[in-house]
Amino acid sequence: QVQLVESGGGSVQPGESLRLSCAVTGITFSDYVMQWYRQTPGKERERVVYTSRIGSRIVYDDSVKGRFTFSRDNAKNTVYLQMTGLKPEDTGIYYCSALSRYSSDQLWGQGTQVTVTT
Repeated sequence: QVQLVESGGGSVQPGESLRLSCAVTGITFSDYVMQWYRQTPGKERERVVYTSRIGSRIVYDDSVKGRFTFSRDNAKNTVYLQMTGLKPEDTGIYYCSALSRYSSDQLWGQGTQVTVTT
């Protein structure tokens, strides 16, 4: 059974940090590149960081560049999103996604809520 399970969300104040995790089971982890998306109320889901299929280059959206760090632990089939300097506009549901290197297959987790408020 394929599962992507996010954790680590919560409610923090501006400037604080959170570390999101996404544990993946049921797929050959190396066959997929991983991405993080977020969805805020009234807006479409946006991709905040992704790994390119070729070269595994990590690409950050300008809104999070310099504040968020993506990492991947292949031994644990887990990816992380370290978020620092959080801002109220970072509030939303964060989803991890696995995109096949070889097809259009894309898998999603259930999301974890991040709230940044004073």
